[in-house]
Amino acid sequence: MLKSKTFLKKTRAGGVMKIVREHYLRDDIGCGASGCAVCDGAHEGPVLELQPLDRASSLCPQPHYLLPDTNVLLHQIDVLEDPAIRNVIVLQTVLQEVRNRSAPVYKRIRDMTNNQEKHFYTFTNEHHRETYVEQLQGENSNDRNDRAIRVAAKWYNEHLKNMSAENRLQVIFITNDRKNKEKAIEEGIPAFTCEEYIKSLTANPELIDRLACLSEEGNEIESGKTIFSEHLPLSKLQQGIKSGTYLQGTFRASRENYLEATVWVHSDDEDNKEILLQGLKNLNRAIHEDIVAVELLPKHQWVAPSSVVLQDEGQNEDDIEKEEERECILKTAVNEKMLKPTGRVVGIIKRNWRPYCGMLSKSDIKESRRHLFTPADKRIPRIRIETRQASTLEGRRIIVAVDGWPRNSRYPNGHFVKNLGEVGDKETETEVLLLEHDVPHQAFSQAVLSFLPKMPWSITEKDMKNREDLRHLCVCSVDPPGCTDIDDALHCRELENGNLEVGVHIADVSHFIRPGNALDQESARRGTTVYLCEKRIDMVPELLSSNLCSLRSNVDRLAFSCIWEMTHNAEILKTRFTKSVINSKASLTYAEAQMRIDSAAMNDNITTSLRGLNKLAKILKKKKKKKK
Repeated sequence: MLKSKTFLKKTRAGGVMKIVREHYLRDDIGCGASGCAVCDGAHEGPVLELQPLDRASSLCPQPHYLLPDTNVLLHQIDVLEDPAIRNVIVLQTVLQEVRNRSAPVYKRIRDMTNNQEKHFYTFTNEHHRETYVEQLQGENSNDRNDRAIRVAAKWYNEHLKNMSAENRLQVIFITNDRKNKEKAIEEGIPAFTCEEYIKSLTANPELIDRLACLSEEGNEIESGKTIFSEHLPLSKLQQGIKSGTYLQGTFRASRENYLEATVWVHSDDEDNKEILLQGLKNLNRAIHEDIVAVELLPKHQWVAPSSVVLQDEGQNEDDIEKEEERECILKTAVNEKMLKPTGRVVGIIKRNWRPYCGMLSKSDIKESRRHLFTPADKRIPRIRIETRQASTLEGRRIIVAVDGWPRNSRYPNGHFVKNLGEVGDKETETEVLLLEHDVPHQAFSQAVLSFLPKMPWSITEKDMKNREDLRHLCVCSVDPPGCTDIDDALHCRELENGNLEVGVHIADVSHFIRPGNALDQESARRGTTVYLCEKRIDMVPELLSSNLCSLRSNVDRLAFSCIWEMTHNAEILKTRFTKSVINSKASLTYAEAQMRIDSAAMNDNITTSLRGLNKLAKILKKKKKKKK
């Protein structure tokens, strides 16, 4: 079935263009449920289990699948990633909305749909004849998408009635939108909020800790006192930035003083490139790396950067007077020349929150569920979380995500994400280090590994085309002890004309990684190999880094070579570059190479090559020092 959408578009020249887009509807798209006789043979890839008995819900005792809306996927992704949550239907409508609103969350969802153990099924409802809905006149796109999700949920429940009585399943619609939930119930669709459903999972009480707190009212401090000024809406911020009333920049918190920060302004104005912020109220709930709008204070209110070291001691949230006393310490008498342009945050343009590693600071109040989390990064404020696992998590490294920061709360609200392990444990602290510095260290996915060459691998005649055969040269490598990823090798020999030939040979990784494929994209994302004590995080899979792209001794390897003809005084006469094939004659450590250079008894080709390279290196170093 074919539907078409027609709309008019104004061209740059001022004309009007009629655009017609075709939208195909099909009736052969499977529901994804195992054992569905109607859709048998229509499934591709991982599908929903026939009997999803892994979660016992007091609200939905019978076997069921989950169908979340867009906001649940966006805000409760940490809950959905838990192994206890399986058999979830992700609608095309929802996936498209998530993709437009958050690329990181979209990637996490795609990872779950590719994980066969999670049984997340993507249903293309926008191309299914019975679930596609057209936008009604006067209906906005958000309401249309909400209706499309309800239509798909209702269709699923009707469709699954075709299954046998012992295998009959229900589809539960999960939404935090009150109106959407009410409409779904009116239409006969079982619907619950994410919190209601998670709290009903009696076998998995730990999931409650992973719920994102979206309501600012629910976690306000008891006093209800307003601490911070209200953030201006984005429309007003944009107008103010355009008119020059406000300045836009990146918020950078201080490691030494939690009451001080700077904003690096995104403009060419050198006089106001860096704005100083002092005091809790002027920081106004901004978190390190947020994009903020700041208002410049009058010159008589400008201050100088403080030399005082202040760390947040996690004091009582109601005791703001103590906070103000601490702020007074910052304001000391200074020379007028030391004053810096000073401002205050008036609004947040873009939040750049991420999951934070740190430790739980358990509350002194007995039986309290509310505790403070202290991030490992001192630039991040403490985060208030609610957890029932405080005794278990004490003395552990954990991950916490920020949910929001109400005006009348001293600290932002967040939720528990993951327990990394015991404080001081080598593996745990290494994990913290990698996470805090945003080093990608997950295992390579099957999609990436599928682009690796099949073993056993050997150089073919096709590979030799347009390559120079340099296997006859006395090439060697010099690396630290235990190095397996040997990416460069060298040679030096005397030519018949009396000059020296020096070659540097780099492993030709480009032969194995083609532009744009999953292996190329993952390597680009990682950017480099990261070396830690007793551990290495590879940029490319081990088959390449430690084998096929490692210039090990006595094996043929593809390389890219740079070859110079030089005088004995290290003057370059000729330079050429070529793709090559080499066969390293020795993989040496630094100590072994030095021993060969120093030993009068050794005069073989490798040793002669090393001495020649060493001599040239000393001459070049001497020339470099003279130029300075």
